[in-house]
Amino acid sequence: MVLVLLATVVFIFTLLYFTPGDPATVMLGESATPEAIANIHAQFGLDDPYPVRLGRYIIGLFKGDMGISYRSKQPVFTELMSRYPTTLKLTIGATIIGILIGVTTGVISAVKQYSALDRILTTFSLLGVSAPSFWLAMVLVLIFSLRLQWFPATGSYGPIYWVLPFFTLGLQCSASIMRMTRSSMLEVIRQDYVRTAEAKGQTAFNVIVKHALRNAMMPILTVIGIEMCGYIGGSVLVETVFALPGLGKYILDSVGFKDTPVVMGGVLLICFNCIIITFIVDILYGFADPRIKAMYSGKSRKQKKKDEAIAKEAAANG
Repeated sequence: MVLVLLATVVFIFTLLYFTPGDPATVMLGESATPEAIANIHAQFGLDDPYPVRLGRYIIGLFKGDMGISYRSKQPVFTELMSRYPTTLKLTIGATIIGILIGVTTGVISAVKQYSALDRILTTFSLLGVSAPSFWLAMVLVLIFSLRLQWFPATGSYGPIYWVLPFFTLGLQCSASIMRMTRSSMLEVIRQDYVRTAEAKGQTAFNVIVKHALRNAMMPILTVIGIEMCGYIGGSVLVETVFALPGLGKYILDSVGFKDTPVVMGGVLLICFNCIIITFIVDILYGFADPRIKAMYSGKSRKQKKKDEAIAKEAAANG
C-alpha cells in the first residue's frame, strides 16, 4: 500500500510539475506585477528545483501535512475532508442501488435465458452502460424534478435530495453488475453440482441462491469493487449537475487553477480509498468461496504437508 501511494505521489507530482502554467499568475491574474508574482513564488517555494519540492512534499506527507491550497490558503487536508463525506455517501448509495438492481436482474436474466424478459433486461443493461452519466442525470431531473416535481433538482440538504444522484450512478452501476451476474450465472447453473442439488429435490430458490449465486459471486465482487473505485473520483459530472460539493468537482476545478497541493492530496485520497476497497474485496472472496478461505487455513497447510509426505513415501516405495 505504501509503495503504491508513493508511486502515485511521484507520478502525479511530476505530471503537474511539467504542466505549462504558473500558479502565481492564476492566483493573481494576468495583470499581476512581477513583484507580486515573486512574492507568491517565495511564499510557496515555487522557484525551488524539482527534487527539492518533491522531497519536501513527501516529507510533509509522512508528518500528516498535505500542504496549503494556493487558492483558499487553507490546509488541503481540511478542504478535502469537508468534501469527502459527500463523495463517499454518493458512492455507497449508488453502489447499494446498483447491487440490488443488478444482481436481481442478472439472476433473473440468466435463469430465463433467451426469453422476452431476458432480452428486455439485456437491452436495459446495454443502455445503462452506454448512456453518459450527465445525460442520464439531466433526463432524471427533467422527468422527476421539472415535470413530476417529486424530487429537488440540486442541493444536499436532506435525504430526498440524494434520490436522483443515487439513482443516476446506481442505474449505471446496476447495468455493469447485471451483465457480469448474468454471464457468471450462466456458467455456474450448468455445473454438475447444481443439477445434483435439483435432483435431490431442493427448491429453486435454494438452488439458485445457495448453490449457483454463491459460486458466481467472485467476478461480481470484482465488478462491484471496480465500480466503487470509479465513483470515488469519477463522479464529477453527477456532482456538477446536482450541485454537490464533492471531491471530483473540487479536484477538477483545482486542476484549472494549477492548485498542485489540492490535486495531489485529492488524487492521493482517491488512491487510498481504491486500495482499501480492493483489500475489502479480497477479504470478501474468502467468504464467497470457501475454497479460498481453506487454502490459507492451518488445516489446509497441515493437509498439504501430509499429502506431500504420502507422495514422497509412495515415490520411495517405487
